Amino acid sequence: MESAVGIGKTNYAASAARSELEFAPAERRQESLLAPVEKRVLIWMAQRTPGWINPDHLTALGFLAQCMAGLCYLLARGNPVFLLVGVSCLALNWLGDSLDGTLARVRQQQRPRYGFYVDHVIDSIGAFFLMGGLALSGYIQPAVAWGMLIAFLLLSVETYLATYTLGKFQLSHFKFGPTEIRILLAIGNIALLHHSVVKALGMQVRLFDLGGIIAIAGMGLMFVVSTVQHTWKLYHEERVA
Repeated sequence: MESAVGIGKTNYAASAARSELEFAPAERRQESLLAPVEKRVLIWMAQRTPGWINPDHLTALGFLAQCMAGLCYLLARGNPVFLLVGVSCLALNWLGDSLDGTLARVRQQQRPRYGFYVDHVIDSIGAFFLMGGLALSGYIQPAVAWGMLIAFLLLSVETYLATYTLGKFQLSHFKFGPTEIRILLAIGNIALLHHSVVKALGMQVRLFDLGGIIAIAGMGLMFVVSTVQHTWKLYHEERVA
């Protein structure tokens, strides 16, 4: 009996100690091309969002819209009009994914650990559905679509590790962030309605194959540059005498 009580006290003490741990939110760095304008727009929207809508509703909207965008790519295999529906889904994804955090900050309802964890788990799942739908669309080689997913996940992992080890959450790379990527993807959807094949280096290639290869190369370069910079910084901050 005494042993059980002792274990209970130990577990309670450990739980209390964990509850006292402070989570230090990382410094957010958003340096994309549209960031200054986007920030003002999001704050304006957050201040006018009805009270019955909370950040979780917006997170769910962004996730479902991203999954629906992937479904639109799949359906566009039989009917190209779904490419335009996909543009609407990308817009809703931006609304939910971008406004949820701003709304929480404007209302002083931040949950840093919960928000960071849920938001980025959902981003990874949503990216899988988006790229999966694109891979099955017939507008791109499946290997290119999956290559983009792998590059995105590698860059995401590096970003999350840097957030934990350096206290810096980099939301954009080379002046490009999620918003700019959505805009390029939406423009690509519209372009597909008119030119699904383009000429590059004297060859006829699919528009999204060309765009996908450029995206893989870009994200790969971002991953390498960030990894080298952060490794160098951590090495010098924790030199062994």
